[in-house]
Amino acid sequence: MNLSERLNEDMKQAMKSKDKFKLSTIRMVDNEVLDILSREIKQRKDALHEFEKAGRDELATSTKAEIEIIAQYLPEQLSEEEIKVIVQQTIQETGASSKAEMGKVMTALMPKVKGRADGKLVNQAVQQFLQ
Repeated sequence: MNLSERLNEDMKQAMKSKDKFKLSTIRMVDNEVLDILSREIKQRKDALHEFEKAGRDELATSTKAEIEIIAQYLPEQLSEEEIKVIVQQTIQETGASSKAEMGKVMTALMPKVKGRADGKLVNQAVQQFLQ
């Protein structure tokens, strides 16, 4: 049993036994893993951009492969349409009406899409709807 499977099983067991403390701790660990994987993907995407700009094809190829491998451990990514729907709902929930309130929208929105959407895409969608 790998770590992910063990966390999943322990989480199910904590739910069944109504052990709220254990459940919240496991969820916290799970969220931290998502944060780490998301950060690693972002770093590699930034590096990939620089490698492509510098014409370093061999490094770009290996970095793309690393991104693909890490992405397998993230939840399924949201489509652009799904992101737009969530952005619109969050804008309505926050009552934001201008770009000046973008920070308020992003603060409410990012936990909803955590690990499931690229922050740049989310940012662009918010800017599109807040004009």
